[in-house]
Amino acid sequence: MARRFDHLGDVEAFIAVVEKGSVSAGAVALSTTPSVLSRAIARLEARLGIQLLRRTTRRLNLTEAGRLYLESTRTAFALIDDAERAIQGQDGQVAGRVRLSVPTTYGHYRLPPLLRRFAQRHPAVQVELNITNRNVDLVAEGFDVAIRLGKLPDSGLVARRLEDAGLCLVATPDYLARAGTPQAIADLAGHACLHFVMPSTGRVAPWVFSDGGSEVDWTPSAGMQVSDDVLGVVSLAEQGLGICQTYRFIAGERIRQGRFVEVLPRLSGRTRPFSLVFAPHRRLSAASRTLIDFLAQSTPAGEAGG
Repeated sequence: MARRFDHLGDVEAFIAVVEKGSVSAGAVALSTTPSVLSRAIARLEARLGIQLLRRTTRRLNLTEAGRLYLESTRTAFALIDDAERAIQGQDGQVAGRVRLSVPTTYGHYRLPPLLRRFAQRHPAVQVELNITNRNVDLVAEGFDVAIRLGKLPDSGLVARRLEDAGLCLVATPDYLARAGTPQAIADLAGHACLHFVMPSTGRVAPWVFSDGGSEVDWTPSAGMQVSDDVLGVVSLAEQGLGICQTYRFIAGERIRQGRFVEVLPRLSGRTRPFSLVFAPHRRLSAASRTLIDFLAQSTPAGEAGG
């Protein structure tokens, strides 16, 4: 009996080229060469008897047939992926691969010790960690789970709260010795305030305070501004360039070591939420479910609940 699907490698090449935007980028993703992928797509088009891609010197464009074929083959590959996920871990040991996307704050400061403990308990689970401040498209980009900051929009994703992370205002002892220590929010206007521009809106992120039970938002204007990676304000503050607001889980150790001094501590108390999110319609592997449960139980929200 002849094999019906011996061309699946060519289909995978086609999908990779379209998703990555070029033959060369697809080759990098599949750890092969552009010439190999070009031949694979040519074989696929010859097999189907139809053109899938229009090639120009600058870009690739899907034909209408190519668009329909891409949608169907993506669905087919997703079904195969689901079949593998369904049986992973059935022999008693949790195994498999989990693709996890996290923001830089959590990826650098909160997650590493948690993943160390997870790896000790589940050595057969391979975690592919993507650290970015961009909200990835879980389904389109093939991620199993993501950690998101802030109030979540009604996106249809399932969310599990990890923690409400406390915020604090900090600066170096050297900066405060030079510029003085603010005693009230109004004093901040005369200081170098290291502020972050939110990529989603292009606006400066307000600093948030709790004053006598009232919530106060104050938007800094003077000082250096950082975009894309909010950890940049912490790096600048460490060099004595001004005051920044950051998460207590980032600043805490620096405060204990004397590298940072907390500014206006009586006005602290505001928090921002971090949550795990995943697609409800996608069947999670045993490895993904195990990682989700572990993280949810190991962070402050899970510890408080259990």
